Amino acid sequence: MGFVKKFSSTKKAGIVWNMKEKNATPALRRVLVNCATQAKEYGSCVAAKVPVVERDMCLKEFLALKNCMQDMWINPFYGGLYCHILLYRLKGKEHWKMSGQASSSQLNVSLSGSGALSHVYIQYPPLHCSIPGSGGLYYDDGNKLLLSPMSNQVFSWKVVPFTPHNAPPSDPISEGPLLSIRYSLDEKYIAIQRSSMEIQIRCKETGETFSYSCRSELESILGFFWTDCPSCDIVIVKTSGLELFSCDSESKSLHLIETRRLNVSWYAYTHESRLVLLASGMQCTNFNGFQLSAAGIVRLPKFEMVMAKTEANSKPVLAAEDVYIVTIYGRIYCMQIDRVAMLLHSYRFYRDAVVQQGSFPIYSSKIAVSVVDNVLLIHQVDAKVVILYDVFSDSRAPISAPLPLLLRGLPWSNTSPSTSREGESSVANNVSDRDSIIYGEEWTFLVPDLICDVTNKLLWKIHLDLEAISASSSEVPSVIEFLQRRKSEANKVKQLCFAIVRSVILERRPVSMVAKAIHVLVSSYSYSIKTGCHLKGVKVEKPSPSDRAHASSPRSGTNISTGGVDELGKSMKHESSAGLGNDSLDRPLNFASSDSEDGDSTDLPKVVKEYSPSADGSFVDVRPFSAQSQQFGMGNNSLNASVSEQLESQVTSPAISPDEMYSFVFAPVEEEMVGDSSYLVTIIVEFLSSANVEKIKVDPNIYVLLIQLLARNERYAELTLFVVNKIIEPSKEVAMQLLESGCQNLQTRKLGMDMLRQLSLHHDYASQLVQDGYYLEALRYARKFKVISDKLFTVNKMDGVSWRHRHRQKLY
Repeated sequence: MGFVKKFSSTKKAGIVWNMKEKNATPALRRVLVNCATQAKEYGSCVAAKVPVVERDMCLKEFLALKNCMQDMWINPFYGGLYCHILLYRLKGKEHWKMSGQASSSQLNVSLSGSGALSHVYIQYPPLHCSIPGSGGLYYDDGNKLLLSPMSNQVFSWKVVPFTPHNAPPSDPISEGPLLSIRYSLDEKYIAIQRSSMEIQIRCKETGETFSYSCRSELESILGFFWTDCPSCDIVIVKTSGLELFSCDSESKSLHLIETRRLNVSWYAYTHESRLVLLASGMQCTNFNGFQLSAAGIVRLPKFEMVMAKTEANSKPVLAAEDVYIVTIYGRIYCMQIDRVAMLLHSYRFYRDAVVQQGSFPIYSSKIAVSVVDNVLLIHQVDAKVVILYDVFSDSRAPISAPLPLLLRGLPWSNTSPSTSREGESSVANNVSDRDSIIYGEEWTFLVPDLICDVTNKLLWKIHLDLEAISASSSEVPSVIEFLQRRKSEANKVKQLCFAIVRSVILERRPVSMVAKAIHVLVSSYSYSIKTGCHLKGVKVEKPSPSDRAHASSPRSGTNISTGGVDELGKSMKHESSAGLGNDSLDRPLNFASSDSEDGDSTDLPKVVKEYSPSADGSFVDVRPFSAQSQQFGMGNNSLNASVSEQLESQVTSPAISPDEMYSFVFAPVEEEMVGDSSYLVTIIVEFLSSANVEKIKVDPNIYVLLIQLLARNERYAELTLFVVNKIIEPSKEVAMQLLESGCQNLQTRKLGMDMLRQLSLHHDYASQLVQDGYYLEALRYARKFKVISDKLFTVNKMDGVSWRHRHRQKLY
């Protein structure tokens, strides 16, 4: 998405960055490989010493990294320019002493302060999940719960909405070994995997338990998950395939409904997608997929993932932790890490095909994937940076430069320069060192947007800094297009869009560029109107699942136990980092779901996506909407998401209406602009043109402002053409402004009078005739259209008889 504005002048020196340039990826890879040592040293210093000590302690490592990157012949966006941007933002507008000596006034500003540069951050405080005597942490994505079991009870934290200070409720469980634990979707049962051969189920109401055990010693249980599929309640994944059961509390048993026999090495499942992938084969690259939802079971075509070879006879094995199931813009993708090729392959699921959609470069041996507000985040854990991608964009280039993950909100980050060292120490003592760790060794990334610090038992939520992202690019139309696709912070998106458009108009940027930006806003608003998503100040909520003690947005569970890497790998990674949060579900066309939080399947504003309600209440894509689906001829065979809970977290749409454009863009700009107003006239005309294309009704105040600007410059001929050709739509406000502006031009005033008659505003027309002194004509017009007005009864004595009396005589 382009340059940071601060350094846009570098273009004059011949440095031009094109995000679609194909050689950017290998260049960045080469730089990070060659400068990996310096990058690791700098990242380790920052992670270890910030915010415990001042950020200048890492200046030496930073300068070493900067010099290394500048010595490489690479694209300036990722090389010297990136370093200068980082250098500038780390210190704000303060002066860096390049000798390594920092001024004393800078010492107390930590990297977690507002001056740090980052596009992704986690907010202090985290959710503290430490219970004395607990055996570990388990993530139940079916109910959005973080579970911490003890010997005879289990504590649970509701993680959506993310409220760090909530006290956890508890439920009793029986003693014994525990590999994984999950609540049923109605939260009536607690299922506990005791071993690789046994699952125990406890009824919460009665406290009774019953078990399921493998019949053969040749098979073992890999995991299980609860489902909202009408034909079954729970699915058990074994090395021999899938077994679907219904849960019967009366008979205290599980009834086998169906068996799918397959060889399974490991599996991945997320409840937001309702998709389970079963890996098999010598390299674990052969996959069978099943989607289980309220509409039934769909078996996906068998497919194979790509794996590069290190040597001729070497065949690397795909691990469970290298596969992530994510949902972006309502579409289901599978992200696969290829460590040999250093690529992150993406696969999109359709009802009748699985299609590889491309690859993203990776630059670290340890990779994690998150999705925040439909933005793909690839964490380069070893390098301690995160790269953002928008898969909706035509370009595969990242949204912005790779930057560290930022920790915000620590108490000492707001310490003033006058605070004593003793005061800083007392504040620091209130916050444990574990709360300030970034990219810890035991961090587990839970799709879509959570991070669990297994060692310290903390849960963080990932956020996008939309303001920083928008400020880091000079490509205004692309920035606005990106912002309009964001749903989680609609009000902030609006304010950013207002500020950006006002800024480019006041700076008198090229009209073509401003017109593209405005067209993006108009198209976005048109899309929101067509899909019924444009709500103002209305929050629609479904029946709260809090009546059942927890939020009930069903998901599978994930073991994130503190037991170590082995235990983590056996349970959590078999679940493919199942996540929570933006439940935008990608489903077969006849699938319905009820647990989507942000699932609007949004493809805006470049391509307007049309929806129609299906028989089961879900929303069905009624035409192909992506270039990729058209390319493969899939059309609306893609697995599409339900949008039934899109409004749950959406107070207002980020789309900007014409009246908001007037109130927050055109009117403020008109007050601030000085000199010739012809530029603003041109911009308003471009807005009217876009609104006409999208068939959007324009706020009359915009027409009034246009008339004022034209009359101010005495451009009456153009004003006449605008009115005659209906570029300026007729309205009472417009007519009155024409009359007011026509004080210096009779033709303009006549246009206003004609518009009043055209709109059948008889009262106003007759009043204007009286005001202009055409009393007899006003009287005839009033008698013809039966208009009674105080102005017509104003006392005007003529030949000794009041005008009121004469008027009444002629009327009656």
